[in-house]
Amino acid sequence: MSGMNFEQSLARLEQIAGALDRDDLPLEDALKLFEEGITRLREASAALADAEGKVRTLLEQADGVFGTKA
Repeated sequence: MSGMNFEQSLARLEQIAGALDRDDLPLEDALKLFEEGITRLREASAALADAEGKVRTLLEQADGVFGTKA
């Protein structure tokens, strides 16, 4: 990852989405922002997957049975 945590990635994604909504954004800038947005989305997705794995491990250790709880 590039050093942004999950919350920072989400905040940056919101900024990018807002910028991409502008009508006066030059195409070159829009493409750069879109590319950065994809990178931030991948980072956030990886952080969520990592957190889910940790939760599953903790539940397995606590219950002695693999699974998730609702």
